Amino acid sequence: MCVGKCSRIVGPCLLVLGTLSTAASILLLFPGGAATYLLEGHISGHARAVPGLWGGGIAVLLAATHVTALGWQRSGRHSVSRERAGLGRGGMRPCPAFLSVVLSKLALLGAAACFVLCGVGLTNGPLCLYNSSEPGLGHAARWGYPFLDAFDQGPDARAENYLYNRRAWSICLEPEGIVTWHVVLFSLLLLISAAEMVLALLQILNGCLGCLCGFCDAK
Repeated sequence: MCVGKCSRIVGPCLLVLGTLSTAASILLLFPGGAATYLLEGHISGHARAVPGLWGGGIAVLLAATHVTALGWQRSGRHSVSRERAGLGRGGMRPCPAFLSVVLSKLALLGAAACFVLCGVGLTNGPLCLYNSSEPGLGHAARWGYPFLDAFDQGPDARAENYLYNRRAWSICLEPEGIVTWHVVLFSLLLLISAAEMVLALLQILNGCLGCLCGFCDAK
């Protein structure tokens, strides 16, 4: 596939993924669409870190915007006229392609950071109000990470991961449906960031070819 055509495919794909990542990360701050828990500070640390906003979002969108503009800039009559003027394949300046490589590396790092943080957030589970049993206090409702706390109570308490034991999800009293909200959005962010890493790596290779060989749209 020509370098220019590849850029016109990768760029819009990264734009869509970056937008979805930003939206999913913001939604994590508003369980069930309510802002009350964010204002009260009852949002998990990994959700407050909004990795999908700065990692899978802004970093990726910067690269996506440049790659998309670069790809379409080389297409159509404009590309043909440049080819006739001697500025096509043989005379292409490598600077735009080189910048796309730099921005794609930034996107790759951002998506990788998002992937790691979302993986940890998914493993730890959500912050919620749940009934806990503490020595001398009996059963008391408190805010915390019930599924993460289970790891501190020995192997019997963590025999089953909460992701595979949906019956355990009812331990969270507030926010309503927080476990489903947490699992779905963090899983979505994992898939998005993985796809972003693949596309960013592809664009890095594509940009390097553009620096060395130029675009081939006018062929």
